[in-house]
Amino acid sequence: MVTVREYAPGDLEEVLRLFYGTVHSVNARDYSPEELDAWASGDEDREKWNGSLMSHLSLVAESGGEIAGFGDIASDGYLDRLFVRADLQRLGIGSTLCGELERRSGCRRIFAFVSVTARPFFEGRGYAVARECGAKRNGLVLKNYLMEKFAL
Repeated sequence: MVTVREYAPGDLEEVLRLFYGTVHSVNARDYSPEELDAWASGDEDREKWNGSLMSHLSLVAESGGEIAGFGDIASDGYLDRLFVRADLQRLGIGSTLCGELERRSGCRRIFAFVSVTARPFFEGRGYAVARECGAKRNGLVLKNYLMEKFAL
Protein backbone atom coordinates (compact mmCIF):
# COMPACT_ATOMS: atom_id res chain seq x y z
CA MET A 1 0.00 0.00 0.00
CA VAL A 2 1.33 3.41 -1.00
CA THR A 3 0.37 6.63 0.71
CA VAL A 4 1.13 10.11 -0.62
CA ARG A 5 1.82 13.07 1.63
CA GLU A 6 3.51 16.44 1.48
CA TYR A 7 7.29 16.63 1.74
CA ALA A 8 8.77 17.73 5.08
CA PRO A 9 12.37 18.88 5.74
CA GLY A 10 12.98 15.73 7.79
CA ASP A 11 12.58 13.73 4.55
CA LEU A 12 15.59 15.33 2.87
CA GLU A 13 18.27 12.72 3.61
CA GLU A 14 16.07 9.83 2.52
CA VAL A 15 15.00 11.76 -0.60
CA LEU A 16 18.63 12.43 -1.53
CA ARG A 17 19.57 8.76 -1.04
CA LEU A 18 16.62 7.73 -3.23
CA PHE A 19 17.62 10.27 -5.90
CA TYR A 20 21.22 9.05 -6.02
CA GLY A 21 20.28 5.36 -6.00
CA THR A 22 17.64 5.74 -8.70
CA VAL A 23 19.81 7.79 -11.03
CA HIS A 24 22.78 5.45 -10.68
CA SER A 25 20.76 2.28 -11.27
CA VAL A 26 17.68 3.02 -13.37
CA ASN A 27 19.33 5.59 -15.65
CA ALA A 28 22.53 3.55 -16.12
CA ARG A 29 21.19 1.97 -19.31
CA ASP A 30 20.95 5.37 -21.04
CA TYR A 31 23.79 7.41 -19.55
CA SER A 32 27.52 6.82 -19.01
CA PRO A 33 29.04 6.49 -15.51
CA GLU A 34 30.52 9.99 -15.92
CA GLU A 35 27.12 11.42 -16.83
CA LEU A 36 25.49 9.67 -13.87
CA ASP A 37 28.11 11.12 -11.52
CA ALA A 38 27.57 14.60 -12.97
CA TRP A 39 23.79 14.25 -12.56
CA ALA A 40 23.84 12.79 -9.04
CA SER A 41 27.17 13.21 -7.31
CA GLY A 42 26.05 12.11 -3.87
CA ASP A 43 27.16 15.49 -2.57
CA GLU A 44 24.11 17.55 -3.49
CA ASP A 45 23.63 20.97 -1.89
CA ARG A 46 21.20 20.08 0.90
CA GLU A 47 20.17 23.66 1.61
CA LYS A 48 19.42 24.31 -2.06
CA TRP A 49 17.47 21.04 -2.45
CA ASN A 50 15.41 21.61 0.68
CA GLY A 51 14.71 25.22 -0.31
CA SER A 52 13.55 24.14 -3.75
CA LEU A 53 11.37 21.34 -2.39
CA MET A 54 9.83 23.66 0.21
CA SER A 55 9.07 26.35 -2.39
CA HIS A 56 7.26 23.88 -4.68
CA LEU A 57 4.34 21.55 -4.20
CA SER A 58 6.43 18.54 -3.15
CA LEU A 59 5.05 15.09 -2.43
CA VAL A 60 6.51 11.84 -1.17
CA ALA A 61 5.07 8.37 -1.60
CA GLU A 62 5.57 6.00 1.30
CA SER A 63 5.45 2.22 1.30
CA GLY A 64 6.28 0.05 4.28
CA GLY A 65 7.33 3.07 6.34
CA GLU A 66 9.95 4.17 3.79
CA ILE A 67 9.93 6.78 1.06
CA ALA A 68 9.25 4.97 -2.20
CA GLY A 69 9.29 8.05 -4.43
CA PHE A 70 9.04 11.81 -4.53
CA GLY A 71 8.23 14.61 -6.92
CA ASP A 72 7.72 18.34 -7.03
CA ILE A 73 6.06 20.92 -9.23
CA ALA A 74 6.41 24.71 -9.29
CA SER A 75 3.47 27.10 -9.39
CA ASP A 76 3.99 27.68 -13.15
CA GLY A 77 3.51 23.97 -13.96
CA TYR A 78 7.20 23.05 -14.09
CA LEU A 79 7.45 19.43 -12.94
CA ASP A 80 10.97 19.65 -11.55
CA ARG A 81 11.63 16.16 -10.15
CA LEU A 82 9.91 12.77 -10.18
CA PHE A 83 11.84 9.77 -8.88
CA VAL A 84 10.85 6.31 -7.67
CA ARG A 85 13.15 3.97 -5.79
CA ALA A 86 14.94 1.61 -8.17
CA ASP A 87 13.53 -1.57 -6.61
CA LEU A 88 9.96 -0.23 -6.76
CA GLN A 89 9.82 0.73 -10.44
CA ARG A 90 6.76 -0.20 -12.54
CA LEU A 91 4.40 -0.56 -9.57
CA GLY A 92 2.37 2.59 -10.27
CA ILE A 93 4.14 4.79 -7.71
CA GLY A 94 5.43 7.23 -10.32
CA SER A 95 2.00 7.42 -11.95
CA THR A 96 0.35 8.06 -8.59
CA LEU A 97 2.81 10.81 -7.70
CA CYS A 98 2.69 12.41 -11.13
CA GLY A 99 -1.11 12.35 -11.17
CA GLU A 100 -1.30 13.99 -7.74
CA LEU A 101 1.21 16.67 -8.72
CA GLU A 102 -0.67 17.41 -11.94
CA ARG A 103 -4.03 17.52 -10.18
CA ARG A 104 -2.96 19.54 -7.15
CA SER A 105 -1.02 22.08 -9.22
CA GLY A 106 -4.16 23.24 -10.98
CA CYS A 107 -2.01 24.23 -13.97
CA ARG A 108 -3.33 23.96 -17.50
CA ARG A 109 0.16 23.29 -18.90
CA ILE A 110 2.58 20.92 -17.17
CA PHE A 111 6.13 20.76 -18.51
CA ALA A 112 9.28 18.89 -17.53
CA PHE A 113 12.83 18.27 -18.67
CA VAL A 114 12.80 14.51 -18.97
CA SER A 115 15.67 12.01 -19.17
CA VAL A 116 16.03 9.55 -22.02
CA THR A 117 15.06 6.84 -19.52
CA ALA A 118 11.87 8.59 -18.37
CA ARG A 119 10.62 9.64 -21.80
CA PRO A 120 8.44 6.52 -22.36
CA PHE A 121 6.82 6.98 -18.92
CA PHE A 122 5.86 10.57 -19.72
CA GLU A 123 4.69 9.70 -23.24
CA GLY A 124 2.42 7.08 -21.66
CA ARG A 125 0.92 9.83 -19.50
CA GLY A 126 0.06 12.00 -22.51
CA TYR A 127 3.13 14.25 -22.58
CA ALA A 128 4.63 15.20 -25.94
CA VAL A 129 8.21 16.13 -26.77
CA ALA A 130 8.47 19.85 -27.46
CA ARG A 131 12.20 19.61 -28.24
CA GLU A 132 15.38 17.70 -27.52
CA CYS A 133 17.61 19.50 -25.03
CA GLY A 134 20.78 19.04 -23.08
CA ALA A 135 21.11 19.56 -19.33
CA LYS A 136 24.51 20.94 -18.32
CA ARG A 137 25.87 19.21 -15.23
CA ASN A 138 29.44 19.57 -13.99
CA GLY A 139 30.88 20.27 -17.44
CA LEU A 140 28.88 17.57 -19.26
CA VAL A 141 25.75 17.89 -21.36
CA LEU A 142 23.19 15.18 -20.63
CA LYS A 143 20.63 14.50 -23.33
CA ASN A 144 17.05 15.13 -22.23
CA TYR A 145 13.73 16.38 -23.60
CA LEU A 146 11.41 19.24 -22.86
CA MET A 147 8.02 17.53 -22.64
CA GLU A 148 4.63 19.08 -22.01
CA LYS A 149 1.05 18.15 -21.36
CA PHE A 150 -2.05 20.31 -21.51
CA ALA A 151 -5.03 19.70 -19.24
CA LEU A 152 -8.40 19.31 -20.89
